Amino acid sequence: MASNSQCKAVAAAMDKSRLSYEQIAREIGGNTTKEHVEGIVKGTTKPTAGEFQALARALKITTPLPNDSAHTA
Repeated sequence: MASNSQCKAVAAAMDKSRLSYEQIAREIGGNTTKEHVEGIVKGTTKPTAGEFQALARALKITTPLPNDSAHTA
């Protein structure tokens, strides 16, 4: 389960979007794997600020994410 406020926001957006981890990984592009996306959403992987913003864009999160550095490198 998502442990910080950013992860909770992303997890909620993911549930609402009904997209799979694989679909989100493809949307983000680059070398992003579905396992990496899953780790970010579940709070077990620390993304860079850029990865986190790309994930937010892919999930169409339009409100600013909470300013919490726990999940940025």
